[in-house]
Amino acid sequence: MKVSTKGNKKLTALLEGINGDLELQQLWEAANINAVRRLGMSDHGPVHIQIVANGCVKILRLLVEAGVETSAVSEHGLTNEDAEVIVVLAACLHDIGMAVHRDNHENFSLMLGYPKARQLLAGLYDEPNLTTVVSEVLHAIIAHRRDVQPLSLEAGVLKVADALDMTQGRSRIPFESGAVNIHSVSAQAIEAVKIEKGEELPVRLDILLNNSAGIFQVDELLKRKLANSTLAPYVEVVAHLEGEEHKILDIHKF
Repeated sequence: MKVSTKGNKKLTALLEGINGDLELQQLWEAANINAVRRLGMSDHGPVHIQIVANGCVKILRLLVEAGVETSAVSEHGLTNEDAEVIVVLAACLHDIGMAVHRDNHENFSLMLGYPKARQLLAGLYDEPNLTTVVSEVLHAIIAHRRDVQPLSLEAGVLKVADALDMTQGRSRIPFESGAVNIHSVSAQAIEAVKIEKGEELPVRLDILLNNSAGIFQVDELLKRKLANSTLAPYVEVVAHLEGEEHKILDIHKF
């Protein structure tokens, strides 16, 4: 697991703990077996976790740079560095429930994630901050479910970063396994996703498509999660169609 720490000592220590945790790494592998081999879904293992964790950090830092206050700071008197710890650990734990079953995996992630979060954070925080940070991690985990509303900025960050793992190569498994439908075809049309500093809003999500079918993926997956998150006022989504007729297909602000 590699994430840019930018001098955040707690985040550095957390990553060291994660990288040395054989149980957690095996939960990722077990989750991936259920997702990929047994259900023909896209990857939900270590690669997905890496993508989501880095997306979380990029989005969070752009928000902080623009003056947006994290929930860790505004509601708990913690720091933005603590907010980074929350989103990265939540990213690492949000799908481990897939090791049990895809159905209701968010609830299983809570069950498995609670003791693991306390274990990984025990040397970094004393009480009551330990319980506070663990609670925020658990909230972010359950709120990544489509029908659950995030109540913290950090939970919204995870929800959106999770949805951004949708590029063409990431969708190949269900597509090649024969799951040819609007979901798999549209996912094949997502060429690249970039997280950038916005011009009018703090964050710009720039999505490059190789086929206009990708708009379905943007509308159905990303926009729905973004609309049902705490990030909606701070993010703009721009979709481009590549090629000779390169054009902007969609610009969306909430």
